[in-house]
Amino acid sequence: MKGKKTIDTFSDYMNDEARVSPADRERINFEIALIGKMIEAREQRGMSQRELAEISGVKQPAIARLESMRTTPQIDTLFKVLHPLGYTIEIVPLRQVE
Repeated sequence: MKGKKTIDTFSDYMNDEARVSPADRERINFEIALIGKMIEAREQRGMSQRELAEISGVKQPAIARLESMRTTPQIDTLFKVLHPLGYTIEIVPLRQVE
């Protein structure tokens, strides 16, 4: 593969702009952080996925797919799942780079 450097680690892959654009990298990192926080909040409350499904109205298999990152979360689903966990989503400005 001419022109592309060898990739040995996931970090190498994520930091190679020929493969992952800065916008895609930011989206991936956001999803990882968001889903990680969702799992953490559920576990801190001692809830199973099934219990979260019952109080959120989102089916347990959908929660499992979210938590395993096999699906991209839809905004309405996130609000349904996060609200019973005591969270919401907000838009904040990016830090200014000087």
